[in-house]
Amino acid sequence: MKRTAVINVVGLSESLLGPATPRIQAFREAGSFSRIDPALPAVTCTAQATYLTGLSPSEHGIVGNGWYNRELAEVHFWKQSNRLVRGEKLWEVLRRQAPGFTCAQLFWWFNMYSSADWSITPRPMYPADGRKIFDIYAWPYSIRPEIKRELGEFPFPCFWGPAAGIDTAQGAADSVSRWIARAAQWIETKFSPSLNLIYLPHLDYNLQRLGPAHPAISEDLCRIDHIVGDLIDFFARRSVQVILLSEYGISAVDSAVHLNRLFREQGWLAIKEELNRELLDFGASRVFAVADHQVAHIYCQEAGLLGPVQALLEKQTGIQEVLAGPTRAVRGLDHPRAGDLIAIAAARSWFTYYYWLDDAKAPDFARTVDIHRKPGYDPAELFLDPAIPMVRAKIAWLLLQKRLGLRTLLNVIPLDPSLVRGSHGCRPADAREWPVLITSRKEVLPKEGIGAGEVFDVLRRYCTP
Repeated sequence: MKRTAVINVVGLSESLLGPATPRIQAFREAGSFSRIDPALPAVTCTAQATYLTGLSPSEHGIVGNGWYNRELAEVHFWKQSNRLVRGEKLWEVLRRQAPGFTCAQLFWWFNMYSSADWSITPRPMYPADGRKIFDIYAWPYSIRPEIKRELGEFPFPCFWGPAAGIDTAQGAADSVSRWIARAAQWIETKFSPSLNLIYLPHLDYNLQRLGPAHPAISEDLCRIDHIVGDLIDFFARRSVQVILLSEYGISAVDSAVHLNRLFREQGWLAIKEELNRELLDFGASRVFAVADHQVAHIYCQEAGLLGPVQALLEKQTGIQEVLAGPTRAVRGLDHPRAGDLIAIAAARSWFTYYYWLDDAKAPDFARTVDIHRKPGYDPAELFLDPAIPMVRAKIAWLLLQKRLGLRTLLNVIPLDPSLVRGSHGCRPADAREWPVLITSRKEVLPKEGIGAGEVFDVLRRYCTP
């Protein structure tokens, strides 16, 4: 088998390649390039599951970064068990062909309890006293203390939230991607896996905060280009072929669509009040949306409402398309986890999870970084609330209280969706904003692009003699 490193540069698209990315450009010119017609939805969990199985969401079951569990009547986002992904994984196929084939999975999602030989993924600890302690999960268990001893602690505060992609006291803007790149080198040096899957998230943050056209993005491109270039050189010295790819490209947005507020106005949501805050009661709601960037799964718990809900959505500004019935199957989203209807945002629009009508009634988690309690993806977690005076001093005070053992909320996240300038999830009209595939070998790849499911075939071919 040919040893291969797959470097997932999140958010990279052809539109971003240029003077700020000389080393990626040189790699492209020396090898082969193709756009990837993105998965639907074009989000992390769905794209990665599609690349690693060659199946559609209808088959592998990953219909988004999260979905509604109909039996538990709960929304679950960012779950990590690989057992959620149906179908044979790339390394399992290759292992059947060549016994002894090994795989390292570094920060790709659904990383826990997979059949990969080595895994590292972000995983905080939650002691019973209410604390949240940043950490990683690794398999085998022995590599966790070893890699932390050699590389230091994973810079978790910079992985997601207001500190992500920004120079802070916790670390440099690119510290997360740089740590993961060093981890990939550590794994390669120690174990020499046949396949090394590497996730570099640096571009994702400011592309969502600022939008792809913002002048500051060039600095982010320079940073990731340096990290990627060093990895390419490192693997070349060890005779490991490299593939660069991305999960999605990020497009400019300036309009947020509040589907749950729309459904609330129709009387379809069930809202309960607890501690003077409003919570969305999924099991009791007739209709609700699970928003995920530019795609939203709409769950109708009364079959008779499907028609009226679809008609309402199709009249709304900011919605490009509504998938229903057999159309879900045609688009590869016919799965029990998927919404009964699936809304796709129009250009320059995205979906919020917001359901309250008065910010004073917003749930306590709304103003915090909390990727598991929120019933939808929240890009506002990348910002500090500009309405809070001396917000960094407030953060320091709240962190001090936490260290003293006091229970407190780090409630510094804004409730203003207009701050968000970039999003993804749908298929951009401009193909230059599609994700990319760049290989180290000269070969003919379709100029018009390859399908997301075809990435699996390219990866398998690269790993096979």
